[in-house]
Amino acid sequence: MLKGKKAVIFDMDGVLVDSEKFWKQAEYEVFTALGVNVTDEWSVYTQSMTTREVSRFWYEKFPWKGKTLDEAEQGVVEEVMRLISSEDCVISGIKAYIEELRSRNLKIGLATNAPEKLIPVVLKVTETAHLFDAVSSVEFELQGKPHPDVYLTTARKLNIHPGECLAIEDSVSGMLSARNAGMTVAAFTNGREGLSFEAAHFVITDFRNSLTS
Repeated sequence: MLKGKKAVIFDMDGVLVDSEKFWKQAEYEVFTALGVNVTDEWSVYTQSMTTREVSRFWYEKFPWKGKTLDEAEQGVVEEVMRLISSEDCVISGIKAYIEELRSRNLKIGLATNAPEKLIPVVLKVTETAHLFDAVSSVEFELQGKPHPDVYLTTARKLNIHPGECLAIEDSVSGMLSARNAGMTVAAFTNGREGLSFEAAHFVITDFRNSLTS
């Protein structure tokens, strides 16, 4: 999996921290308070969106008054930040896994669909801030995942050719993003079943038992 690679780039939500449930909780609380009928049926469509896209999606379905789209978005982000900081959500074995990769002289990057302000919160709770050589958020890209922009930006920051990078992702849109950037892709399942692996070259089920060769 690491043969010929010079860098490993991690997704953040679902790979460093088990935070998907926090996004759903924050989305429900913030938009329900604005009069939005947040249903599981509609929420399926927001899972791979950026926070800005999520706010726009719900506003178009259920227009509200009193808060701007930006204010609604920031409400979701701040609630997720609070939950990540206060709940036990660190993916088991992730710090040791990254430390092992660095010991093999691999560069370490982060490419996330989440807003930039969330990155230091996650790196603090995972105690991995010092292990990353470059971090990137789609907040500063024209398009979020599955477009390759954020992965290409991270590879540029690392000064590594995309083809020499391994990306670790937990979502189909993220896997497609890395693959569209020309990277090798590993799907992290975290023990989940039913995840599509078609866009991935490799599968990682548990970081504690996956210190790769």
